[in-house]
Amino acid sequence: MTAVPRAPGLLSRRNVLRAGGAGALLAAGGGALSGCAADTASGVGADGRVTIQMWHGQTDVGSKAIKGLAAEFERTHPDIRVDLGGGVLADAMLQKVTAALASGAYPDIAYIFGSDLASVARSPQVVDLTEMVGQWSTPWRNYHAPAREAVTIRGKVRAVPALLDSLAVICNKKVFADAGVDLPKPGWTWKEYTETARRLTSRAKGRFGTGWPGTGDEDTVWRLWPMVWDLGGDVIAEDGKSIGFEEVGARVLEVVKEMADDKSVYVDPKPGGEQMYQVFLSGRMGMVPTAPSQLLDVKQANLDYHVAPLPSFSRRPVTISGPDTWTLFDNGEARVKAAKTFVTWLTQPAQDSRWDVEAGSLPLSRRSEDRQEWHDYSARTPGLSVFTEALTSARVRPVHPAYPRISRSLGQAIIAVLLGRKSPAEAVRSCAEESNAALLIPR
Repeated sequence: MTAVPRAPGLLSRRNVLRAGGAGALLAAGGGALSGCAADTASGVGADGRVTIQMWHGQTDVGSKAIKGLAAEFERTHPDIRVDLGGGVLADAMLQKVTAALASGAYPDIAYIFGSDLASVARSPQVVDLTEMVGQWSTPWRNYHAPAREAVTIRGKVRAVPALLDSLAVICNKKVFADAGVDLPKPGWTWKEYTETARRLTSRAKGRFGTGWPGTGDEDTVWRLWPMVWDLGGDVIAEDGKSIGFEEVGARVLEVVKEMADDKSVYVDPKPGGEQMYQVFLSGRMGMVPTAPSQLLDVKQANLDYHVAPLPSFSRRPVTISGPDTWTLFDNGEARVKAAKTFVTWLTQPAQDSRWDVEAGSLPLSRRSEDRQEWHDYSARTPGLSVFTEALTSARVRPVHPAYPRISRSLGQAIIAVLLGRKSPAEAVRSCAEESNAALLIPR
């Protein structure tokens, strides 16, 4: 979160990583933050009502969903008010929170991308939630493993999962039929994927087999990790001193190179993959690996579609989840207690299932998944079950402060291969040099 591409009503789902963000946060975590919570307004009114500020990062229907939930919470918790003003869209949240922490005027809750959490959690103002989750009425162990792993750093729970997703492949049935290509089935391989992309491609019709984000950000990168894991590699080696994909990286990037050489892949130069999805929804692309949030757009476009699990090298199921988080900040005892009360309520099955249906997330827990509203929504959304079932084989990126640097380096390697500037082997070597240097910086 898992993970996600801009769909109507959703934030841009995948992380737009920023150079220097983690370093700036480290600076903010020093003297500038010391004692700033004591200087922050208590948030307690004359009537004893506590006001907390939430930077939710959502837009359109996602914003509408969180506002509706906050209003319901206030009706059932009259002693707490949730201020949803301020903040920015999720893509710019890291810079906003970093600046806020440095100034000493920060929110109580912010929507933080999963890949940014380790950097943000280095601030002493981030609340440790380990004890809280052990007391939830929804047991922590009931949450899907990716949701738990994405917010846990060195055994401590540093945030609450806000959004859960996975990767699968959405196919345009009409494009497949026009090309005379069978729809993919579970257990297909990356070789079959590239061959399918080639067969779907038609220069005469201006049609691409598939697409890939081409900005070098996390949207470009996260599609590659399932391939690395499937081949026995990892993001970071077990010793923590080097990347864990140097040996398998070239083979993984060969998949990218093959599609680039065939000109079967549309490379989107704009952040958020908006152009790529416009091409897909217009019928000029056959298939795209994406998150479940994209189904909102697909249904709205009345596209006749099919969802297939992500391919693999081994024919074993493997995918990635990129959960994002609700991260809490310390503005004093009263506001921390109120913020904990709100996120605890927000992530309970009744509220979580509502958020999932309205904003495009997957259920955080099995109990949310068992709710009737989720069953009804899943039944009227073909292919959604493929994304949900994929959670059983999903892995998450490491919650590590060096991850943004690794991601940025790998993103540039992918772009270099997509544009024919480097061979897969050369691109991996450059990525390894930059990433290994980042891993040498003390945590």
